[in-house]
Amino acid sequence: MSRKAIYPGTFDPFTNGHLDVLERALNIFEHVDVVLAENSQKQTLFTVDERLEMIREVVRDIPNVNVDVLHDGLLADYARQMGANAIVRGVRQVKDFEYEFQMSLLNRHLYPEVTTVFLMPNVKYTYVASTIIREVAMLGGDVSKFVHPFVLDKLSQKRAERRAH
Repeated sequence: MSRKAIYPGTFDPFTNGHLDVLERALNIFEHVDVVLAENSQKQTLFTVDERLEMIREVVRDIPNVNVDVLHDGLLADYARQMGANAIVRGVRQVKDFEYEFQMSLLNRHLYPEVTTVFLMPNVKYTYVASTIIREVAMLGGDVSKFVHPFVLDKLSQKRAERRAH
């Protein structure tokens, strides 16, 4: 049985912290699907298509990675359909863990064959959250150390669009 994981998230935008977790997951799993999961609780800066474009560009040269989108439905059902035996979640702090722990128990109930794996990013990314990156970038701050150059360009374009309106 191949070791396949899914790495779901809103990824608005995909940061170097997300990339770090993905690379750590690839040290454990043979294949990882990055799954852009819609979250009705979150208001996003980028559209689904924009986020897919950014993620695909960032992971373009990384073997054994696929990028997909989950428009609706349960993550556990998606994992089952894709033949994944693990769900990868990045955890930066205790607050993240509490929520993710609840979700992992629910996913285990829905799909007992799946295991949630919690990975911590490199310490230099422990305070990097997409929300913070978006806010700093939209206010003109330098986030170049925290995102891929392609993502940085997209953030700059989005800031310019907002300033024009």
